[in-house]
Amino acid sequence: MHGRVWTEFEVQQPASKVWEIYGTLKLATLILQKLPQYAEKIEFDGDGGVGTVLTVTFSNGTRGFGTLKESFVVIDDEKRVKVAEVSEGGFLDQGITSYRTTLEIAEKEGGSSIIRSSIDFEVDDENASKTPAITTAGLTLIAKMVAEHLAERDGEKKGPVDA
Repeated sequence: MHGRVWTEFEVQQPASKVWEIYGTLKLATLILQKLPQYAEKIEFDGDGGVGTVLTVTFSNGTRGFGTLKESFVVIDDEKRVKVAEVSEGGFLDQGITSYRTTLEIAEKEGGSSIIRSSIDFEVDDENASKTPAITTAGLTLIAKMVAEHLAERDGEKKGPVDA
């Protein structure tokens, strides 16, 4: 069985500034600095390009995960798209057979942008009824954190767009 969840988050920053974070290992560094309640340690093997492997050690109690390994399988600086695929741990330890995250930063008129985040996953039919809830809540939290970081860094009042 295939599943997909996605979300969009508008940011009052140009896509190029948002991609400076999302398109690089700066995102991992910010997660450690600003969201330590979720990630205790992130190690990487690679320069941040395609083939880079991240090993994430979650903070105690974060959805019952210990660690996960994910690889960057697509990084397109022109289209501002990054795709990461989990190879060990995380939801793979809970019956999911494939787990892939896609992050896309789209320019909007007026200098703002949209962070589009999606998760595609596969689960075999035998485990379909036991599939854990997969949501975009973590990706939305990261998007909000990046927006706030950019606003603070640039000394602007341009964080998330109020709904």
